[in-house]
Amino acid sequence: MSTLPDILASQTDLEAQAAEALPHSFSHCTYPLGELRQSVYLCLTCAEPRGICSACSIACHGDHEQLELFPKRDFQCDCPTHALAHPCTLHTIAEAPNVGNSYGQNFRGLFCRCSRKYEAEKERETMIQCLACEDWFHESCLNLRERPDSREPSPAQIEQPTEDEAATEDDDASSSGLPPPLIRDDEYDAFVCGSCVTRVPVLRRYAGTPGVRIVVRDSDTAIWRVEGAPESESEPVEVGDEADVATGSKRTRAEDGADESDAKRARVSPSLITDPKATPTSPCLAPPPNPLATDIMTRHANGDPSRGAGDIFLADGWRERWCRCSSCAPSFDFRSYLLSTPEETYTPPPDPDAGLSLEALGMRALMGLPRAQAIDSLRAFNEMRDGLMDYLRPFAAEGRVVGEEDVRAFFEEKERQRGGR
Repeated sequence: MSTLPDILASQTDLEAQAAEALPHSFSHCTYPLGELRQSVYLCLTCAEPRGICSACSIACHGDHEQLELFPKRDFQCDCPTHALAHPCTLHTIAEAPNVGNSYGQNFRGLFCRCSRKYEAEKERETMIQCLACEDWFHESCLNLRERPDSREPSPAQIEQPTEDEAATEDDDASSSGLPPPLIRDDEYDAFVCGSCVTRVPVLRRYAGTPGVRIVVRDSDTAIWRVEGAPESESEPVEVGDEADVATGSKRTRAEDGADESDAKRARVSPSLITDPKATPTSPCLAPPPNPLATDIMTRHANGDPSRGAGDIFLADGWRERWCRCSSCAPSFDFRSYLLSTPEETYTPPPDPDAGLSLEALGMRALMGLPRAQAIDSLRAFNEMRDGLMDYLRPFAAEGRVVGEEDVRAFFEEKERQRGGR
């Protein structure tokens, strides 16, 4: 049985959790700010392949089913535009549809090169976001591990170890209970999918060289291995047969990987480190192309992914290692994400009311009312307080514990009395 102190303590705990989960103010739509990198949400209830900002996801679509797409660059909120029939309550001027936004398959609820929908109750794999297209990919579709049986229990259904037990487990183990992937998340800083690599000459040039890892195999039946790792780490690691990219399910990774460990260090040859201030007239300092990686990407571009997809995993410090000669420099045009450290992502302003109790918020609202209305509100509050005290007095006299059902009965009676007036 819940006592009155228990109820009050629970309310205080809920208020603290709410302040921690939503510390920002969501009172302004980001549409007037133009195109920027920001968290984007897909409203499944509106059934339109458009994106809305964090504020609109709460203020305008709070009672709708949504899917978080995570940060998207150069994106302008679609909520106030004619593209969505549901009106925006924050930016009330109806705007023309955005023409600068890019709507990939994520805006249809599909992810990865396998184009699977999100199924949280089935998915066990971590997903990795591509630096360039910002789509999300299953580790098995990147040939980092075998694909788990999608019918296996979700992580929430698996008995979790205690903190002491977890501390003694292998640090390389996946949080989903699966074996560690071929490349662990502490061994790279950024990931670019093969489709995006083929469109950027400098990425194709660096693929498979030290510090720019690529997952390959030497034949259709060989085991998957890493190309581009230091010599001491280039031993083949078996992860099973090639993943069937036509099947599988999707779960957003529990952690988006934005806060990587500061202990990571790039394992690259010092000869590859170039001066970021190098001019286009400087000699080309890019490493010689890796013949195997070049062959893999050519095969993949021709529709043959059997040897690899051309995905690359960039070690720490990768932005400082690019060559900036006249041949390499054009690759960075209109791709500021390859040079900016870090990319700026819009964060809503802090909420000045975060952390205030319901009592404090109520008093603030009361202070803002007209005098006559404020007096009526105070009178109604005092009547309720006095009525509650009279209701609880017998409990105190008889030494009875006040339970949750007793408090609920009091307010239900008040509602009946109000309705009978």
